Amino acid sequence: MAKRKSLTHDSPSMELELPLLAPQERSQRSRSGTIPLCIMHDSAKQSPTTSPTIPPKQQAATPQSPAAAVSGLDPADDEDETDVIGDLMGHYGKWQLLMTVLLSLFQVPNTFHISSSIYQAANKDFWCQRPAQFQHMPVATWRNLSGSVDNCRRWEGIDWSQVSNETTLPLDWKTPAEMDKKLVACEKWEYETNDNVGNTWTSQWDLVCEKEHLKNVAEMFFLLGVATGGIISGYLSDKFGRKTMLFISAVLQTIFGLWLYICSSFELYLTLRALLGLVSVSVTYSGLILAIEYVDGKWRTIAGMYNLFPLPISYMIISGLAYLTQDYQRLQLCIGIPGIFLCFLWFVVPESPRWLLVKGRIDEVRRIIEAAAKFNGRQLPADYQLTPPTQESSTQDVTYLFRSSYLRRISICFFCIWFTMNLVYYGIILNMSSFGGNVYLNSALAGLVEIPAIAVAMYIITKVGKKWLFCATLICAGVACCCAAITEGHADLLWLKITFLMMGKFTISAGNTIMPVYTAELYPTPIRNVGVGACNVAAGLALILTPYLSLLNKIEGHLLMTLLTAWSIFGGFVVLFLPETAVRQKTDNQGGSSANASAAKQV
Repeated sequence: MAKRKSLTHDSPSMELELPLLAPQERSQRSRSGTIPLCIMHDSAKQSPTTSPTIPPKQQAATPQSPAAAVSGLDPADDEDETDVIGDLMGHYGKWQLLMTVLLSLFQVPNTFHISSSIYQAANKDFWCQRPAQFQHMPVATWRNLSGSVDNCRRWEGIDWSQVSNETTLPLDWKTPAEMDKKLVACEKWEYETNDNVGNTWTSQWDLVCEKEHLKNVAEMFFLLGVATGGIISGYLSDKFGRKTMLFISAVLQTIFGLWLYICSSFELYLTLRALLGLVSVSVTYSGLILAIEYVDGKWRTIAGMYNLFPLPISYMIISGLAYLTQDYQRLQLCIGIPGIFLCFLWFVVPESPRWLLVKGRIDEVRRIIEAAAKFNGRQLPADYQLTPPTQESSTQDVTYLFRSSYLRRISICFFCIWFTMNLVYYGIILNMSSFGGNVYLNSALAGLVEIPAIAVAMYIITKVGKKWLFCATLICAGVACCCAAITEGHADLLWLKITFLMMGKFTISAGNTIMPVYTAELYPTPIRNVGVGACNVAAGLALILTPYLSLLNKIEGHLLMTLLTAWSIFGGFVVLFLPETAVRQKTDNQGGSSANASAAKQV
């Protein structure tokens, strides 16, 4: 096993992971029948799992790029190196495919809940409530008669009994201004019923005029829960297990989702939305980690990325559900029910064998390995052994992100990038109703273009480095948003504006696919969870601001898209300060490989 190095200059760190085997070592052990033990190793010492059949010179033959020296990883980590569990049950087979596909289904209700506000908080045309005898009076006539130009105030103290005709005024009618009347706030409102939007938060709780901002508050509460859950879910998943946290969160998500269906109090609704966001991000995090830990080697990156495929499909499904229901309560019922069926996957999906091994639960690990190997058609050795690693206390905290100039640079860059990515990505998704056109069609198209975006990103990053592709996605998204801003206000160019928006959605979705993989690769292994957790804080701040972006259009029609343009280009510029990741190519017939890209240098 090649020597592992600490990533900070200040102090050595202990690294908790399963030992990785290079291809040559695996072939040697398979011929000799040596089964590696899974144990803890000190990152500053030679791994005790090194096979005695491999000479020391051979072990040191694999060169380390500067990037590997900085990141604490062998250049072959992602592509060629695997651990003992993968060698036993298969690095990727039918069992891993089935489990990761099942886990990706948990993304469906998550996407439903985060995008439901597009339809549930949709704006509606409204006016001050008409007296009972004027229910058939045209709305325009009523607005003129009551002085309700802004639909929020009307004339005070009018004797409506003087008006006997519903469409014309009496000849002796005096205007309220002539009678020195004043405008007062309306107490109740009526809403347009034939608008293909139906019953929303607006019409249910009269969230108009002075209370209109509460729609944004309701969205913000959900995203505040997401931001908070993103910070704590990693810790809880490490402590209690990936499967346990996944299904506890999924059950709570289903309960809160269905509770929202019957909730009639707006204050309770806000609380439930916040709790729903909190558990939804835990479902996402735990499910993703579990899927990644079922596989090893290069399959970790691939499994993590295709875990995103249900997102665009879910966007299209919920747009169809919203069109068919056109009622926020019925829509809430439709998106809450799928969680019930996912909870039954508890009896199918096992715990992460790698997490169980770290916790010393060997018997459970054996059962999972034997079931997976049988499903994959692999023959297990009769005398294989599994030894849990010896866990050392870890003192890494957020201050480690600033211990060296390299870590300071990538941390500050990633904070800006995660903020930008979430602001632009969700700024486009959650403001579909404010862009004009048919909100159901626009949302479905936004989901549709994300499918090829994820596929293209997955393919390209296996061929080229991530830095320049990531930079290009942000810059192109900025250009598309700029073009959409130019067409703003031209009704005859609405189709062109939507086209530019879809182009922006395509490119920003590709970038959103690359971002977590790129982040995980550049952060050192011992502080990777800390680094990604800190990035989630920046992402959470962006999510909290996202609901308020729609208010910019009320100030100036071009302001929203101009802001998204500026942030996208800023994000692309910041990417230039990040190091490139190694692009590796096969160089011999024995599976060896070398770094073939510019490497990160510690300055």
